[in-house]
Amino acid sequence: MELHLIRHPRPAIEPGICYGQHDIGLAESAAEVATRLRPLLPGRFALHASPLMRARLLAEELGTPRLDARLKEIHFGEWEGRTFSAIGTAIDDWAADPLGFRAPGGESAREMTTRVLHWLSDLQLSAPDEPVVIVAHGGPLRAIAGHLLGLPPERWLGLDFGCGQVTRLDVENWGVVLRWFNR
Repeated sequence: MELHLIRHPRPAIEPGICYGQHDIGLAESAAEVATRLRPLLPGRFALHASPLMRARLLAEELGTPRLDARLKEIHFGEWEGRTFSAIGTAIDDWAADPLGFRAPGGESAREMTTRVLHWLSDLQLSAPDEPVVIVAHGGPLRAIAGHLLGLPPERWLGLDFGCGQVTRLDVENWGVVLRWFNR
């Protein structure tokens, strides 16, 4: 399976704000990003996307996406829309346990990973006969790529997906090949 992972374009939000599943628009044109990415994508593909606006808008410029809530970014609960400075020292608890920590009313990275990998399993069971393009967020894309590449979860944060960029993985019976990253 030829898999193209695209992180949404740059979001329209001030730096230093925790936004996770906060549904925000884009700071750059989805149409322009799609025009730049199109030459990197196959001519025909199955398109899947997070329903959050910042991913959905780009996906809709690329085609007609199958939207799935399991591809949403991690939910930060009460932290959503707050500045990191307002969150204060609670951020230290997250840094001490990045996979297991859960913001009040939110989900942990481990829980987000579980839902994303359930989605990936469903995709693999459907055995797509054409390349697959996914437009989503940094967290879910790290989970997909990290899992497929066999990296331990504590190393997934090192997969820094750039906004409005595409990464290609080829999933073969014998393993996974990282063809390119952040183009």
